[in-house]
Amino acid sequence: MGSPSTYGLWRKLVAKPGGKQLFSAAMCLRVPYFGTVLPTIREIRPGHCSVTAPKWWGVHNHIRTFHAIAACNLAEIAMGMLAEATVPATHRWLPKGMEVSYVAKAETGLRAIAELPEIPEFGDQGFDLPVPVRIVDSRGTEVVTATITVWVTPRKAA
Repeated sequence: MGSPSTYGLWRKLVAKPGGKQLFSAAMCLRVPYFGTVLPTIREIRPGHCSVTAPKWWGVHNHIRTFHAIAACNLAEIAMGMLAEATVPATHRWLPKGMEVSYVAKAETGLRAIAELPEIPEFGDQGFDLPVPVRIVDSRGTEVVTATITVWVTPRKAA
């Protein structure tokens, strides 16, 4: 499952010293906007991704908590890495929409956990894949919930 360019790279690097940090840096080079939250990918497998981001001045809002849109960025990273590990190379995916609830102040660094209840069948028809993401603070308190809808379609033959 997943793209060899992303999930395969994760599987090669994760067991090496500094591999998670190297993978996270490479991801930010490929998608520079992700670097704004200083993410570290913690775990990727089909149907699951966990990513953390520290609280630093670059993600502060006017009350010095983790900015809501920075948290959305973290949720999108978790969804994207989950999609890379889950969607087979025969298919492609594209974010289509996001529903977000801010349920508590985010006063610490955050962890986003994207997890599918079950891995879908990937057939001949395009379909919406809702990816639930929950974001917790360093105490385990849920601060943001999101559902990111991904449009999945078979790749066109070359």
